[in-house]
Amino acid sequence: MSDSPFHSAPYAARSADAPVSRDAGSSGVPSSAPEDVGARAGPAAPAAPAVGDAPSCGTSPPHESARAQVQGLAPYVDDVPEPRGTLHAAPILSPVAHGRLLGMDASDALARPGVRAIVLAADIPGDPVLATFVHDEAIFARDVVQHVGQVVGLIVADTVQAARHAARAVKLDIAPLPAVLTIEQAMAVQSFVLPPVTVARGDAPAALAQSAHRLQGRFAVGGQEHFYLEGQIALAVPREQDQWHILSSTQHPGEVQHWVAHALGIDNHRVSVECRRMGGGFGGKETQAGHMAVWAALAARKTGAPVKLRLDRDDDFMITGKRHPFAYDYDVGFDDQGRITGLALDMMANCGFSADLSGPVADRAVFHADNAYYLGDVVIRSFRCKTNLQSHTAFRGFGGPQGVIAIETILGDIARTLGKDALDVRLANLYGPRGATERCTTHYQMRVDDNILHELLPELERLAKYRQRQQAIDAWNARQPHLKRGMAITPVKFGISFTATLFNQAGALVHVYTDGSVQVNHGGTEMGQGLHTKVAQVVADELGVPLARVLVTASATDKVPNASATAASSGTDLNGKAAQAAARTVRDNLAAFVCGLDGCGAGAVEFRGGKIVTPKAERAFADVVKAAYANRIQLWSDGFYRTPKIHYDKTTLTGRPFFYFAYGAACSEVAIDTLTGEYRVLAVDILHDVGRSINPAIDVGQIEGGFVQGAGWLTTEELVWNEQGALTTKAPSTYKIPAAGDVPPHFAVHLWPEANAEDTVFRSKALGEPPFMLAISVWEAMRQAVAAARADGKPVQMDAPATPERVLRAVSGAW
Repeated sequence: MSDSPFHSAPYAARSADAPVSRDAGSSGVPSSAPEDVGARAGPAAPAAPAVGDAPSCGTSPPHESARAQVQGLAPYVDDVPEPRGTLHAAPILSPVAHGRLLGMDASDALARPGVRAIVLAADIPGDPVLATFVHDEAIFARDVVQHVGQVVGLIVADTVQAARHAARAVKLDIAPLPAVLTIEQAMAVQSFVLPPVTVARGDAPAALAQSAHRLQGRFAVGGQEHFYLEGQIALAVPREQDQWHILSSTQHPGEVQHWVAHALGIDNHRVSVECRRMGGGFGGKETQAGHMAVWAALAARKTGAPVKLRLDRDDDFMITGKRHPFAYDYDVGFDDQGRITGLALDMMANCGFSADLSGPVADRAVFHADNAYYLGDVVIRSFRCKTNLQSHTAFRGFGGPQGVIAIETILGDIARTLGKDALDVRLANLYGPRGATERCTTHYQMRVDDNILHELLPELERLAKYRQRQQAIDAWNARQPHLKRGMAITPVKFGISFTATLFNQAGALVHVYTDGSVQVNHGGTEMGQGLHTKVAQVVADELGVPLARVLVTASATDKVPNASATAASSGTDLNGKAAQAAARTVRDNLAAFVCGLDGCGAGAVEFRGGKIVTPKAERAFADVVKAAYANRIQLWSDGFYRTPKIHYDKTTLTGRPFFYFAYGAACSEVAIDTLTGEYRVLAVDILHDVGRSINPAIDVGQIEGGFVQGAGWLTTEELVWNEQGALTTKAPSTYKIPAAGDVPPHFAVHLWPEANAEDTVFRSKALGEPPFMLAISVWEAMRQAVAAARADGKPVQMDAPATPERVLRAVSGAW
């Protein structure tokens, strides 16, 4: 077998609902992963029945749009037929990072064929500042531009190309001002979008001074482009009497509604926003989809015609925010076993030119700086740095990954300093097990009562044969002078809920029609994650009807008002519960009706298999519905849900911000070439806590996708701004997301078989974001391989993403 680790590994075929397991021997470097791991990944989920008595939840029906999507029949915003007379807008972008806008010359642009108008700040009838919480971002730059790519205005034309070409012809007169482009520069001049925050427990300085061992370090992690397949887009359609209909690719239709109304100077009820589906979101369409809708609406108001605004990929890169880059300084004390005895951690977030969601992102990073580990004496300082870059925003994990990687990096360095296995150091630092009375409270004063990691981590260690493989890796490294391997197991403990308590609510509508079919509408949005599928499964089971009889319709503000964003991994928790409540009301109405017919108690009525069954009779669901309608029984209902138990003081960052924690762990093995810095991920084993899975196939897909996206953040996805503040990695040619060839040849996903202890829908757990952080095991495995190459027992200094250049510098010690 070749010693080169860089041979491509093909995908292995698998069923839609089976765990992943790829041939461990198909990579050039033989992985030490056991070939039978995938076979032990647990039973595959049964296929969903089309009809019959079996419930839908717990089975794996396909995604509700899957067939239409692969046939090209699932429309996105740009596929919807345009109303007659639709015009197209394109943004005018600042070429300067920071400067005074002295004037512009649009004469050439306006003289071009097909160009209809230019839209500037003076054309805004409402507030010229976006309706963000901090109210610090202008809709269009007016007197000052604050980043390369800031939108100064729009050109509106008959065609997309005419608008884009004309927008590039607008000449801006800008007097440059000094620009702050890095965290270091922002810290030097104390440039912040929000005040710094400190969270402390105990006496960290005293604990550090008394620690048996002490280690200081600093490192940085880069941002990440969302790279949704469907770019940012909105279509604004004027309607009668100053009403507006907006088609938007957005995770938060309610916020788009509010922003558009705010900019137009009208009440919210005059704006309706609709989103059937997105081609990916990842947090990039939580707030920043609102910009497109506002701009399109302003252009439509000025021209009196429908206006579509669709960014091309380069402009999308230049205008929209990314995952927040972070920098860290730490001082950690620890004992001979590697247990942390004191920690001082500074976390500095590059927020860009405005606050956007940087406050809660940085807060969540603080909340997750412990990850799965008890920190007794600790002080964490969080700095929200203002720079002249795009305004960074939500991204899958929402600050959680930036918090988790800090403590995992620290623990990895502690293990190398002591010459111990990093897994043993991690186990020594865990929160107490379930039922413990000590080491079970976070630094923000929330108890950790459901810590399953004391069982989950040893199980993954067994499944992945971690100890045996570590011995094989040590033997490999001893005989290979240039190719070095590393392996790491890292856990995740991720809090589930919006940290802003008010967003933890949802509404839904369930309509039962006289033929027995069911229509559901809820406040969540579908971005490919399977939310509509899961909500349909919940409603189908509540009413006892086949899943094929339930249809979830487009998210719309004129159906469910004031809905929260589909974010924070809470989409199913919130909207599933709301839809379940609505369906239960209809079910209760039908049960009461049937009880009156058969003279039985409501508890004796069963809804299953498309039938309603009492001790006296069995009736088809549709027949009962028809009879109920004839007897004027209500066949529709709304449902509402608010998350219980949570409370949070945003001033002190203390309380119970999360309803529960989701847990998981991953074991990753990598190989690096110490001559070039190139690397390959050879094997991944994941054991993840999804509670009682509503749809195992969708859950496995989310775990796979989250992990690969996280690995991209830490390896191949590098954002580079030049000295003028211009983003130079703004296209697929220069910005590299993971592709099929980057998926490890052995990739096994296991689901932890335990229901959620809290009362969630089907006792499931959220999993949109937690698997992303499992990819930190790849980062730690790479640092372990670098340590094997250096063999000096010192901490590995390396920034993320771990590009080949950075790996090579780390190996040589030239960090």
